[in-house]
Amino acid sequence: MTTELLLSSKSSGKVWELSRSAQRITCTTNRTGSPGTLKFSIIKSGDLSFFEGDPVRFSVDGQLIFYGWVFVKSKDRWGVIDVTCYDRLRYLKANASYAFYGQTAGGIITQIAEDLQLETGTLADTGYALPSYIQRDKACLDIIGGAVQQTLLNTGKVYVFFDSGGGLSLEEAGNMIQDVVIGEKSLLTDYTYRTDIDQQTYNSVKLARPNETTGRADVYIAQDSDTIARWGLLQLYQTVDGDANDAQLQAQAKTSLAYYNRRMRTLKVSALGVPGLRAGQMLLARIPGLGDVDLDRYVLLEKVAHTFESGIHTMEFETLIP
Repeated sequence: MTTELLLSSKSSGKVWELSRSAQRITCTTNRTGSPGTLKFSIIKSGDLSFFEGDPVRFSVDGQLIFYGWVFVKSKDRWGVIDVTCYDRLRYLKANASYAFYGQTAGGIITQIAEDLQLETGTLADTGYALPSYIQRDKACLDIIGGAVQQTLLNTGKVYVFFDSGGGLSLEEAGNMIQDVVIGEKSLLTDYTYRTDIDQQTYNSVKLARPNETTGRADVYIAQDSDTIARWGLLQLYQTVDGDANDAQLQAQAKTSLAYYNRRMRTLKVSALGVPGLRAGQMLLARIPGLGDVDLDRYVLLEKVAHTFESGIHTMEFETLIP
């Protein structure tokens, strides 16, 4: 395994290769809600001098793993510098207000990227245009995340928004399947399996659309009496824009119910590292005897964390089992 950690100084134009001097390198990606992160620790030596905003590139065996910029530096009395870098998604934490009409998630990403002067990569055509999508004073990352979620609820397809290294990208998860098998006889070192109905489980979905004529909200409800009897009423309440018609809102409530009306099953895995594996991709997991399932299926990675230390590459990932 050959690693390359390049740090460039915008002020001096110098470039340092730090993989040999870095004590520990970690790279973390999440499928939703946060930018890709690279962290490493080095001891200051020679002419090394860099500042916030300087670009960092990390590769393994010639494969790009991370491209981003220095955001945080801290130094202790022994000269050890801890560095935190983020990819382009970090710049999408800026708040803004938008009103989109008849735009796909890709179109929304394109507009926001132009406004924030960010490069874009491949943006999949989802085939679904949001009738209206109005967001006020919200983080752009959340605005895009909401558009991707609305696409999922109306198409049943999972799309992944991420920084490919060359720009902001959007791809269908089904097109990001990796030729990797994780199991008791393949890379796996440990796992934790959890079930719950605590955080992302709902058996009643209520959508409310403001009605300017009546001054009240039109309500659209979809619920499952069987799981309500077993778990109690777990209600998701959302206010929606006024341009969607009755049929669209009732269909959205039913689709949302189908997505959320399930017990959450979360699997956390520790394994030997696979370069290039990131959140949003899918791989084949074979782990028998989890309890209520003998796992042998493709799973969507929600979070992936790689660690490179003393020439050893390990990783941890989280996935939700359908």
